[in-house]
Amino acid sequence: MSPDLSARAVDARELMDDPEADQRMLERTYLRFELVNRVVSRPGALYRRDIRPRARQRPLRILDVGSGGGDLCRGLAVRLRRDRLDADITALDADGRATRWAQAHDGGAGVRYRCALTAELVRDGEVFDVVLSNHLLHHLEPGELQQLLRETRQLVGEGGVVVHGDIARSRTAYALFAASTLPFSRNLLAGSFIRADGLTSIRRSYSPRELVAVAPPGWLVRRRLPARIELRWDAADA
Repeated sequence: MSPDLSARAVDARELMDDPEADQRMLERTYLRFELVNRVVSRPGALYRRDIRPRARQRPLRILDVGSGGGDLCRGLAVRLRRDRLDADITALDADGRATRWAQAHDGGAGVRYRCALTAELVRDGEVFDVVLSNHLLHHLEPGELQQLLRETRQLVGEGGVVVHGDIARSRTAYALFAASTLPFSRNLLAGSFIRADGLTSIRRSYSPRELVAVAPPGWLVRRRLPARIELRWDAADA
């Protein structure tokens, strides 16, 4: 039976967010994130649209908020190196389990890993050219979301951009994820939280209309494929 997707399932909780989550399953989840995000999140599009054009003008400072296992940052580092472009990349996560695992699996990418909140970076006076997040918005309570948007806006410098990407809640997104992950649930994704938490994530996620309703002035909501939603602040638009 399909769940009710007419409204956000704000009381649903992802298993990997539990402080007592099984460590082996958690690490296997971090390991498989790269494969899943490559298909679902399409980081190559983000790189071509928002990062590479800026990196061609000057060396960049990039911040990934809620970076989890760090796969997005490592992938960006590989693309930048391939194109002979320079950037300092920081992977920020408030969960020390994620930060420790990501740092241990950097693989020579040269990403900086930091266990902290965006508020700490604001207090330190940090400034970045590109601030981004992936699958973070749906985790946050209303007040936390507004704080994230306010602080990530404060962290981006002149000519910079903030891009928060997430899944757009819909019956289609839920059905596609359920069907596409089912064949791998007993092999590739076995022993991880990816399938269960992915379905919970969709139930907790915003629809485009809901995100427009809570976005502060100056922020734009855009639909992306497949079943993606993006909340962005761009200095050029502002």
